[in-house]
Amino acid sequence: MRYSHFNRSPLVRQLAAWLPAEPEAAPRRDIGERLGEWLNVADAIALHAAHQSLPAIKTRRRGGKPMDAPAAQAELQRLRTTLTHSIAAPPIHPVHAADTEFSPHHQRYLDHQRRMEMAIDAFRGHLRQALSQTSTRLAQLVALDAVVDQMMGGREQKLLAGVPSFLKTRFQQLRKAEPEGWPPLFEHDFQQTLRAELELRLQPATGLVEALTQDTN
Repeated sequence: MRYSHFNRSPLVRQLAAWLPAEPEAAPRRDIGERLGEWLNVADAIALHAAHQSLPAIKTRRRGGKPMDAPAAQAELQRLRTTLTHSIAAPPIHPVHAADTEFSPHHQRYLDHQRRMEMAIDAFRGHLRQALSQTSTRLAQLVALDAVVDQMMGGREQKLLAGVPSFLKTRFQQLRKAEPEGWPPLFEHDFQQTLRAELELRLQPATGLVEALTQDTN
């Protein structure tokens, strides 16, 4: 589900709004066709093998009480809140209308991306371990999630690494349109972009929490 909605995510819509208008686009292709361009033969074989092995995966009990849905939902919300508060923190060095260099904003954005990646990856790993002990169906989902992450994660990170270039375009647009008042406008767009990226990055973990909730119900 995560990848099928990538092109319609708030992040993509926002970045696209900052680009010059393009001529009439070519007919949209099916998501399966476009996703197929991300998968090579080795990926297809690995995905098929993972799918074939799912029936053999069973719940792995390791002692202790398995994580329940309310606890998982609470942890997810704490993670979202922590990262959202970090995004809302003002820059260490105040931004002035006379500033012309984008590089400090670029580095600040990369710092937030690293922070999000580390925290969300750790939480996703924690969820996988917990769900693998909850039920056979969830253990199978976790195994498939790990395979898909291995195949798609690197490609997605490369795409997200390009987000600062869109912000640079916005930086230049605002400095030209609002020479004296661009800093607060840019800060708003900066934070809004990070929040949209945060929600995109949280989708796999959110999906695992939803699966736990459905399994419990």
